[in-house]
Amino acid sequence: MSITQPTSVAAAPALPVSLRAVGRTFAASRGGDERLVLRDINLEIARGEIVALLGPSGCGKSTLLRQISGLDRPTVGSLTIDQTMVATADQRCAVAFQEPRLLPWRTVTRNIALGLPRDLDRRRGAERVAELLELVQLSGAAGLKPREISGGMAQRVSLARALARGPGVLLLDEPFGALDALTRLTMQDLLVEIHRTEPATIVLVTHDVDEALALADRVVLLGTRHDRAGATISSILEVPGARPRDRASALLARLRAHLLDQLGVPSHHGR
Repeated sequence: MSITQPTSVAAAPALPVSLRAVGRTFAASRGGDERLVLRDINLEIARGEIVALLGPSGCGKSTLLRQISGLDRPTVGSLTIDQTMVATADQRCAVAFQEPRLLPWRTVTRNIALGLPRDLDRRRGAERVAELLELVQLSGAAGLKPREISGGMAQRVSLARALARGPGVLLLDEPFGALDALTRLTMQDLLVEIHRTEPATIVLVTHDVDEALALADRVVLLGTRHDRAGATISSILEVPGARPRDRASALLARLRAHLLDQLGVPSHHGR
């Protein structure tokens, strides 16, 4: 796979992220109690690192991602990017979601262009979009509308749009969760190549143990002791070895069994 290094809009340097005693409580619904979702989250994410957030449904993974992006604010604790406090939606971050959320009336090119910096002139913007189309292998689909492309292609557009301004931190909320198994594997490999070309710090929410092990430098497992306790970090697993990794390796099989046990799934149920 050949990838051209972007030149018209330099990717921002990858930025470190620091979470210290972060907690999030949501206000009581009518007649109900306050809901503690996250508690005492302490995590240091290095420049250019890929961290996967893993845990059962509803444990607060996406809520934690929103704290980092500034789309939501912690109730307690502090959160910084490159030692600067995150206060509002942070322009140093970009987010891609499970659903591509493309505008159906815009072409692939024009959907990607939505992510460009507002002060970028038209010529440089067109160059950047062309580079991203090549990066995500969609140059031949530039003029198509979302209804004319596959789910995997739409997710590539979403990823390119998130990369358009060269973010220092890329936040991915189950970006491949809605794809079929083969397309999902292809997208994982593509993300590895993209990270090599534009090595942002990446925080990835996933339910897929194999995906976490294939992509992440560290897997952060979130868990709760009981329903009202709120999720905290129950363990952090370092994944050795350079990417791309051999998904069939004995080492990843052992790590998979360990993570499944941590998640309460007997290891003999692993693949």
